[in-house]
Amino acid sequence: MTDLTKTPVTVITGFLGAGKTTLIRHLMQNPQGKRLAVLVNEFGTMGVDGDILKGCADDNCPADAIMELSNGCICCTVADDFIPTLERLMALPQKPDHILIETSGLALPKPLLKAFDWPAIRSRITVDGVIALADAEAVAAGRFAPDEDAVQAQRLADEGLDHDTPLAEVFEDQIACADVVLLTKADLAGEDGLAAARAVIEAEAPRKLPMLAVTEGAIDPRLILGLNAAAEDDIDARPSHHDGADDHEHEDFDTIVVDLPEIDDPQALSDRIADLARTHDILRVKGHVAVQGKPMRLLVQAVGARVRHQYDRPWGDAPRTSRLVVIAEHDRIDAPAIRAMLQAVPA
Repeated sequence: MTDLTKTPVTVITGFLGAGKTTLIRHLMQNPQGKRLAVLVNEFGTMGVDGDILKGCADDNCPADAIMELSNGCICCTVADDFIPTLERLMALPQKPDHILIETSGLALPKPLLKAFDWPAIRSRITVDGVIALADAEAVAAGRFAPDEDAVQAQRLADEGLDHDTPLAEVFEDQIACADVVLLTKADLAGEDGLAAARAVIEAEAPRKLPMLAVTEGAIDPRLILGLNAAAEDDIDARPSHHDGADDHEHEDFDTIVVDLPEIDDPQALSDRIADLARTHDILRVKGHVAVQGKPMRLLVQAVGARVRHQYDRPWGDAPRTSRLVVIAEHDRIDAPAIRAMLQAVPA
């Protein structure tokens, strides 16, 4: 039986841009009387998601209870970073009632679950549940793989071929590890898209999973918190493509940081990012940009060619630094070409 004195942890996983940060913001704003803490793992060295969440800090989830790990996958840096960070959260003056962990969009969740078996935390923390987010519109269109037609052609040509692309493996491992799947951006997918996404996930899932449609992260916290799954004791029921491997790598993906001058036309930048995604198969772009004459910084987030931007907070005394993180599969990162396209936006 799960020890109810343990602090519950919810692991929130999902592919790039699926809406993990948006979901956590909603949970922070609707804590159901719980004192929350958040641990954000970024892919790359620039912590955008943690910065967004700190802007939403309040008494139920103060800024010192929002911590970031941006120097690598948390399951690859367990002893040096992950365990000490969890211990710092547990040692806060007011101990959190529930901890939310936002994994990198490229993370494999099963190795992270294994980390909760470490003696330093096993007696004090339990994995309440793993929540996998899937962009319903993208999944319905098969965009978790870079080229679905090419994958199918390889499968038909050679039944013995390992036809799973890195993106498909990440997606499948996240679904296989989940206790609940959230189909995000339901408003964009529509009923037909949601039905198609459910069919894809049902075909991949090793067991029947609850699937809930979500728009803008809005969901009753009672549906995903308090699951009491004790997932760290249920690892064998969560199969992975990487079972039996001593470790795992993220060399299939790469990231670069692009510095920009101040801009005067946010839409022109959005158009450049969309063009970049289409011509260079870019998976994700995110960051903050300074706009001439504007006291607030511009938050830019893109999933493929779908780009969103909004002013999120004043620059204040912070340097007006424009910087974007660009993530793609390793062999699609052409750093000079990417920088040339983004830095060509008129200032």
